[in-house]
Amino acid sequence: MDIKSNSLYSQMQSMSLQAMGNKPNAVDVDAMNVSGIAGNSVGKINESSSNFGNMLEDALQSVNALQKDSGDKKRAFEMGDTNVTLGEVMIASSKSGIALDATVQVRNKFVEAYKEIMSMPV
Repeated sequence: MDIKSNSLYSQMQSMSLQAMGNKPNAVDVDAMNVSGIAGNSVGKINESSSNFGNMLEDALQSVNALQKDSGDKKRAFEMGDTNVTLGEVMIASSKSGIALDATVQVRNKFVEAYKEIMSMPV
């Protein structure tokens, strides 16, 4: 079975577009079926990667905001602020801890996927 890397890559991109609800254009599909190489998609910028980058950045900023909020509430409670209750401090601390744990797990999965991709033969 002869698998060309460009063909595989373009098939993965078309599957990704289909999963997101977008349909690949007919030229790319015809090019993949005829020659096995999607000549029209080689020079294109993958818009989904920039959207993913923005989504990841927003998620990290959200985790950072939770960490700051938790720290502010802890500090306010320790200083004797009567507007902040122990329950609020514990909830904020738990939220930020769970968000940080999830972020670490996502990072670990990215590292595993990167190592797996890098160990693939070309």
